Amino acid sequence: MPATAVILAAGLGTRMRSSLPKALHPLAGQPMLRHLIASVGPVFDRIVVVVGPGMAAVETAAAPHPTVVQSERLGTAHAARQAAALFGDGEVAILYADNPLIQTETLQQLRARRAAGDADLVLLAMRPSDPGRYGRVITSGDMVERIVEWADATPEERAVGLCNAGVLCGPADDMRRWLEAVRADNAKGEYYLTDVVALARAEGRRVAAQEAPAEELAGVNSRAELAAAEAVAQDRLRHAAMASGVTLTDPGSVFLCADTTLAPDVTIGPNVVFGPGVTVETGAVIRPFCHLEGCHIGPGCIVGPFARLRPGAVLEANAHVGNFVELKAARLGAGAKANHLTYLGDADIGAGANIGAGTITCNYDGVAKHRTTIGAGAFIGSDTALVAPVRVGNGAITAAGSVITEDVSADALAIARGRQVEKPGRAAELRTRQRKGH
Repeated sequence: MPATAVILAAGLGTRMRSSLPKALHPLAGQPMLRHLIASVGPVFDRIVVVVGPGMAAVETAAAPHPTVVQSERLGTAHAARQAAALFGDGEVAILYADNPLIQTETLQQLRARRAAGDADLVLLAMRPSDPGRYGRVITSGDMVERIVEWADATPEERAVGLCNAGVLCGPADDMRRWLEAVRADNAKGEYYLTDVVALARAEGRRVAAQEAPAEELAGVNSRAELAAAEAVAQDRLRHAAMASGVTLTDPGSVFLCADTTLAPDVTIGPNVVFGPGVTVETGAVIRPFCHLEGCHIGPGCIVGPFARLRPGAVLEANAHVGNFVELKAARLGAGAKANHLTYLGDADIGAGANIGAGTITCNYDGVAKHRTTIGAGAFIGSDTALVAPVRVGNGAITAAGSVITEDVSADALAIARGRQVEKPGRAAELRTRQRKGH
């Protein structure tokens, strides 16, 4: 049976106290909406995202999936109704972008419960330790009678532990009819999606609750809840990494991105932070207190401690990047080393080259960026400034303390610094003058 997932992402996130739409708040380095789309994709044939007016950024995050606009924010049933023309045939599930932790397996169970044939409408439910202001699921036997919002619930209903997680799945034609029948006769004057349950029951249709872990179904409506969701997401990512053969010496201090790719036999030390777009190949070692984003680390590389790899950094096999070294848009060739206190920006470093401590590629002239090229086997002396655009040939050497402004030929020695002059006895003379001055 074909199935369509409708994701409601029109919320402004008032409790977030942010100008950023709620669906775009990052979780493990990606917008919450993208997490839900990733979980939904393997289960549903089509995804439709409902956005609010002027939410071009949310539409971009939803791409390539189609979006529809809820021009007036009149409630969740009203939002879902905007997508009715795209429901198609078969089944429709309605989800919320602020439920980013729902797993693919849970959505498969949701559809399997529908396929079992004993329920016309299935919802996801949970039993949180603190039910708080969640809507309560009122049951009779093994079937759901209705969902009551916390604001409209009686004290007895608020005492119910089974809570609504916001996801409904049912036949497309029925869902269209039920959504049209929802009325705004409640404390907030809104069209509640949860009223679909009562409408289905009024027709004598059977409604079932598919329970899932509260940790997975919890909504994100505040900064505190976002932080709690981040902790869950990080725990999942860390366990997945270790299960795939990655060593995390202190898992709780490592922060991963949803798209971090770690090969087996990678070792990651404490307090390492991964931004988006990082790939680490087998046998690489990331030492403590490194920050990595948008970079590719080849097999057998050693990085850190206290290294920063920025977007466009590429380390080929067995390259070394040491403490307080920063790379940006730079390629470090196989076996090359930059071990101390160095900035390499917009640079190509040949295989086996050695970059001395305190080296800087001066890549920006105030208007444009320029590249530095260092050949294979070159040796860059400590405290060298390479003023781009400049090339250092294969096997060349730059003397320590040089400012290199012109190309250096292969196997040449380049010295670009003031000549040392020695004045015999002058130090003693200076000390004598200083003492007399006091």
